[in-house]
Amino acid sequence: MAKHPPDPAVLFQPTGRPPLGVSISLALQHLVAMIVGCVTPAIIVADYAGMSPGQQAALIQSSLVFSAVTALLQLFPFGRGGRFQFGSGLPVMFGTGFAYLSSLQAIISGGGGMDAIAGGLVAGGLVAVIVGLAVEKIRMLFPPVVAGTVVFTFGLSLYPIAINYMAGGASYTAAYIEESALPAALLYGSWQNWAIALLTLVIVVALNAWGKGCCRLASILIAMALGYAVAAACGMVSFSGVSEAAWFSLPEFLPYGIRFDGAACVTIGVLFAITAIQAIGDYTAATAGAMDREPTNRELKGGIIAFGAANILTALFGGLPTATFSQNVGIVTTSKVINRNVLALAAAFLLLAGVSPKFAAVLTTIPQCVLGGATITVFSSITMTGIKLIASQKLTGRNATIVGLAAALGVGISQTSAALGQLPAEAANVLGGSPVVIATVTAVLLNLLLPKDAA
Repeated sequence: MAKHPPDPAVLFQPTGRPPLGVSISLALQHLVAMIVGCVTPAIIVADYAGMSPGQQAALIQSSLVFSAVTALLQLFPFGRGGRFQFGSGLPVMFGTGFAYLSSLQAIISGGGGMDAIAGGLVAGGLVAVIVGLAVEKIRMLFPPVVAGTVVFTFGLSLYPIAINYMAGGASYTAAYIEESALPAALLYGSWQNWAIALLTLVIVVALNAWGKGCCRLASILIAMALGYAVAAACGMVSFSGVSEAAWFSLPEFLPYGIRFDGAACVTIGVLFAITAIQAIGDYTAATAGAMDREPTNRELKGGIIAFGAANILTALFGGLPTATFSQNVGIVTTSKVINRNVLALAAAFLLLAGVSPKFAAVLTTIPQCVLGGATITVFSSITMTGIKLIASQKLTGRNATIVGLAAALGVGISQTSAALGQLPAEAANVLGGSPVVIATVTAVLLNLLLPKDAA
């Protein structure tokens, strides 16, 4: 019996075997869109935690591997024909989430360490599972004005991180530079750091405004490559740790240990509740934009439960929390390609990159000013996503009060370290460590308590 050749039409169907060449090119498009987003949070957290180059590479490796694992669990759900479904089966990719960054930094600065992050990630995964089980009721607490306020505050909380990195990230003093024989360009706040950061930023903006096709899609990757080349010419790149890295290895089990710190668990748990609701938005965008329908409650429940469970697994192997990647949802809605095999191939490429410490070690050589210049555009897009959600509803006096007060309290208290100084240390860490926690609680309570607008 003759075999039927692959049919290009199945690219626009959930299942089927599309042509290999087209599948690879489309998968690489997804990979290019998400690779920077997957590795940058790990680089930033590792730097903030004072990790060695080897530890930094291991954190990148775990983040890549479990981003791929989370995506694959979502794409190929268990129990699809039974009463319970694990995974959504929808064309959505997952990667390490930027939205957790400021809270992870607050946990580390509060003495929590990576073991506390692992414990908080387990707690957050359990919260996501609970949200999944009660998705129909819980999503009612997060209408667009509340979800938008939270995402908007996410974005605002990330700006200081980007600016710090644009200035050089690591605070090298003039005396340290002289003693260590490092180039003056590495001095925190040096004109070289700012010049390279702004060059990277200008390239991203220019490619987004005037680039076409792949150049526009890969704008951040191209800008980082050019910024990296300039930084290398200025003596700001060191490959000392690359030669020592292995070509192949797997993530270790509990590499940092695990500790269930109350503040870390509450903070990350709140973030997971929000991220789970945000995932509903990405699932809805993918199905509405590429499949002309809304996601079913079964798909949403299975997707969020799998998201929580995958993050518990990630915690056990030293990774960072994942989230849906909206940029890949954008690719799906633009191209209408929803074939799971294409997205699975992208996840497989991500997995291959993750099991090579040599690849991760190369990524750790990216100067922090380059990362800052590239990621500030990502952070601004998060803020604008929140604004779009808020603007999707009429900005009445009631809604303006919810947005304004929640953002003001969240950002204001987090930027004033002594404001909660008389509270117990654990409560102060939860409420003041990240603006997202206070903004979320405030927005939800105001939405419940304030009288509804007249129809």
